[in-house]
Amino acid sequence: MNKKRIYPLLGLLLGAAIVGIGCSSTTNNSGEGSNSPSASSGSSATAKPAAERVMKDALGHEVSIPAKPERIIASYLEDHLVALGVKPAAQWSINNGKSVQNYLQKELKGIPTIPSDLPFESVMSFAPDLILVDSAEQVAGDKYAQYAKIAPTFTVGSGVNNDWRQEFMTVAEVLNKSEEAKKVLVSYDLKVKEAKEKLKQEIGTKSVAVLWVTNKNVYVPNEKLSCGDVLYRDLGLTVPEEIKQISKTATANWNPIAMEKLAQMNIDYMFIVNSKGVANEEILKDPVWAGIPAVKNGQVFQYDDTASWLYTGIIANSQMVDNVLERILKKI
Repeated sequence: MNKKRIYPLLGLLLGAAIVGIGCSSTTNNSGEGSNSPSASSGSSATAKPAAERVMKDALGHEVSIPAKPERIIASYLEDHLVALGVKPAAQWSINNGKSVQNYLQKELKGIPTIPSDLPFESVMSFAPDLILVDSAEQVAGDKYAQYAKIAPTFTVGSGVNNDWRQEFMTVAEVLNKSEEAKKVLVSYDLKVKEAKEKLKQEIGTKSVAVLWVTNKNVYVPNEKLSCGDVLYRDLGLTVPEEIKQISKTATANWNPIAMEKLAQMNIDYMFIVNSKGVANEEILKDPVWAGIPAVKNGQVFQYDDTASWLYTGIIANSQMVDNVLERILKKI
């Protein structure tokens, strides 16, 4: 799973645009002092359920997971928590708490923010009983040991994470909600299947693309990652040739495209995510856009950078599917 984080770049863009109880660190040691089933004894007929489960995380740590964690910090994993009906103790933010994942705010309204880099003092102030981090880079150096002193700390991915389904199921397993997660995925897959059929009937093999416009560059998604995964794998929409070529060697979710390549793109339906800080109409005044079929035919649909298009997860992806259906099928 190779999810390239976009939020450092988001932080720069948004900044420019402005735009209970902690567990002991010993709970992370190979089950020492844990209440895991293997450590418990007594009659199975009368014994109480184990208070904890011991799970091995992506970095090989044996982590004692509380039976019912109530104060979870899972920065940039909130999409998964929301899909499972879990509210975190704090939510990811940048720009001193001014910028959050807006597409989740209906569910996260009132949840306090925590800086994206998870300063130790900030984490401690929330007295978490479980900390989830999405990749090894978040706990580089001695960070893991420091977090583990505050609460049991589980690293979801060893590298950077790109398979949102795998990540979702791992988070669900940690929270002992695997069955709920399976039902959520079944529901999503059914929604996607129905949407795919409707879109095929409506537009056939016409091409669709999302472009992220910033002050300095225009980015296109990797066809296998982030919103590219939703458009081209889940919904089966036709990939523009330029995105195919870029995706052959790209590893990031979003990749810059040269202006001359942009001008040549054969896009029938185009979604623009506007981080440029100007009116949407101003963007399309540039002659570089004039030859694109979607621009010629009035099939351009614009969103600002608070929309779900720059994120990944079952909630974000479901909102993207809704956006595509609403715009292309004209049901807005």
